[in-house]
Amino acid sequence: MSGEGEKTQRFGLRSFRAKFVLVVGGAVLFDLLVSGGLALWNVQKLSQDAALEVGEGLTTANQEYIRSYAESTASRVDLLLDRVHADVKTLAGVLQSQIDEPARQEQIGATLARQAPGSVSVVYDRQGDWAQNLPGAPSVVSVWGYLLGPDHTPLPDVQQVIDNSAVLDLVAPSLLAGGSSKLQMYYIGPKEEPIFRTAPYTEQAQTFDRLYPGHNKADFWEFFFPGIYGSWQQWASDPASRPVADDITQTAPYTDAITGKLIVSFFNPLWTKDRTGVAGTAGADITLDQLAEIVENVKIAGTGFGFLTMSNGNVVAINPAGETIIGLKSSSDTGTQGVTGLERSLRNSTQPAITSLPLDKNNDGVIQHIMLDSQGESVPYIVVLKRLRSTNLWSSGPIKPETMSVGIVVPEREIYAALFAAQDGISRATNRILIYQIIAIAVSLLIVFAAVLGISKRITAGLSALAGAARRLQAQDYSVRVNIPTRDEVGEAGAAFNRMAEQISFHTENLERLVDERTSELEGANQEISALNSRLQDENLRLGAELAVARQIQLMVLPREHELEAISQIEIVAYMRPADEVGGDYYDVLQNGSRIKIGIGDVTGHGLESGVLMLMVQSVARALQETGDCDPRQFLDRLNRAIFKNIERTNTDKHLSLAFLDYEDERVTLSGQHEEVLVIRAGGEVERIDTLNLGLPVGLELDILPFVETHTIAFSRGDVIVLYTDGVTEAEDLDGRLYGIDRLCESARQRYGGSAEEIKTGILEDLMDHIGTQKIHDDITLVIMRHT
Repeated sequence: MSGEGEKTQRFGLRSFRAKFVLVVGGAVLFDLLVSGGLALWNVQKLSQDAALEVGEGLTTANQEYIRSYAESTASRVDLLLDRVHADVKTLAGVLQSQIDEPARQEQIGATLARQAPGSVSVVYDRQGDWAQNLPGAPSVVSVWGYLLGPDHTPLPDVQQVIDNSAVLDLVAPSLLAGGSSKLQMYYIGPKEEPIFRTAPYTEQAQTFDRLYPGHNKADFWEFFFPGIYGSWQQWASDPASRPVADDITQTAPYTDAITGKLIVSFFNPLWTKDRTGVAGTAGADITLDQLAEIVENVKIAGTGFGFLTMSNGNVVAINPAGETIIGLKSSSDTGTQGVTGLERSLRNSTQPAITSLPLDKNNDGVIQHIMLDSQGESVPYIVVLKRLRSTNLWSSGPIKPETMSVGIVVPEREIYAALFAAQDGISRATNRILIYQIIAIAVSLLIVFAAVLGISKRITAGLSALAGAARRLQAQDYSVRVNIPTRDEVGEAGAAFNRMAEQISFHTENLERLVDERTSELEGANQEISALNSRLQDENLRLGAELAVARQIQLMVLPREHELEAISQIEIVAYMRPADEVGGDYYDVLQNGSRIKIGIGDVTGHGLESGVLMLMVQSVARALQETGDCDPRQFLDRLNRAIFKNIERTNTDKHLSLAFLDYEDERVTLSGQHEEVLVIRAGGEVERIDTLNLGLPVGLELDILPFVETHTIAFSRGDVIVLYTDGVTEAEDLDGRLYGIDRLCESARQRYGGSAEEIKTGILEDLMDHIGTQKIHDDITLVIMRHT
């Protein structure tokens, strides 16, 4: 048996220690987890904030870099075009000065004809039906068949233009050798003499015959550049009609008849001396390669590229890789008339994001994020468009304004490579910190667990002794005592256990005597309780009888139905419901001849005292009415004096709000302070009359006559007066919301037109629906007067 007890004791000790370790260790674990979790969360938050800050900074820097790159590329294209414009304007300036000085023009033309006859002498080609100067001259001049006479030589006016245009040989070579690289520079005569002089010398007419059959028998300007000459003529008559305030006219890219390359032409129209007509044009061609070189050599990130597009979406320059990425498709005009232009439009791209790319001024320099399909995968790209300076553009029709744009396209993963690397580095550093933190928490847990085990052994020694003594006490060994030498709470528990054991021993020995004493005490207390219950029951019966009598008296003095029906011209109905057995609300209808007095009031509180005060008011009012006291102010003052003295005698703190309505000759005189009086007129209009300034509460002061005023109300056929106590407007629903004066007004207005009984019934139904199952806390009184 002793071995089993020790075994049980050890089991109990182990069980308590397990609980102790579980509770203390759990608390420490919880603390470590919370503190460690907060530390981990802070590290994670710091990592996220750092990544966000770095991301925002790098994103802004990258976007500014892309935007700056686009702006610089656009500036290079503008610079190239400006240089070409400058060269064309220089040539045009020389030719225009010749036109403006006819005498000097003829002198220079004659001199050149003598000094360089190869520049002005042309030879007829019978097969092509045109004339052209022979090779060796600085420029080639072509004269079309319809400009030749019967002898196949140029008409006199045409020959004069040929001679005058020879000045091109003096200027063009220098312009071609300097400035920006140009394919050729030329002069084309006016509509009447459109000879074509081009430097350097090429087989110009022969190439035209091969590429443009029929050109020699057609008007030059309308065949090659339909609409352009008419636009210039309009400029001559109205300079303000220029789409862009500049004479330079640029063509859309087209295939050059001589070189077979894609070129862009720049014309500067020449004007007659009086500036009323067109005298031809000076021009220059550059290959599209020169424009393309700028954008095709764009190198941004790994595979970023650039392109040059017109406002209609036609891409004039892009490298082959970029053309594939944005899904461009090429198509060319194969007609035989006019120049042949390259069509490679963004609007026909196989990439939906490219077809919808806006090219207007609102998109100038804006960073756009688009998705492009690459081998079945959607890849995010960044696009920036930068607009060039506007120019006058001809493209098979009247000259229109044109603003080309330089586009930069770069994959997001390349431009944000530094950002991704920084974020990855932050993520790796965060993960290392998290791992170190978790290891620190685990080591702390092991140390704390070992410490808890050691402390628990010391703490539970005293508890083990208490547990053993408790088992012996349970076995009715009341002589057991424990010896716990510590001075902590466990030692105090041991001392308390010893005292308890002594008391148990004492009470066990004297139990029978104590039981008899306690039984005797309980019997005496039970007799006292029975006597008190008997007296309480008699008192309740007496009070119930008194309340029933008071309620009966209260109901007996209310106006009877036959009294109300005997009143002519006025239909009066009333409803009163006390909150307790006896209520404190008052209403009465008193008649003396043709005068009718209706009273309504509300005693503070409710119950027996309030009901008795209500009966006093009814009795005094009846007595005063019977004495013929007709003045409303005197009536209310005398009633107050009687009630005030009764209240003093009964030593109660009750008083009441009280108002009277005196009806005679279709008018009502209102006196006394109570709730508002509601008057419903014809058409349902509700008039609210405040009684606050018509008196004082009855029973507060002996003399209230100075405070009593009267208010006259017209009361005609169909009018309805509603009187009520605050038990109506302050009735609550289950959510504590009051019924309120506004809802009472609306309910009375909706029922206007019915009898007084119907109006009363409708208002009460609405009121009870609002109250529902909520307890009624105050007396409810409602009086309806209707003029029939």
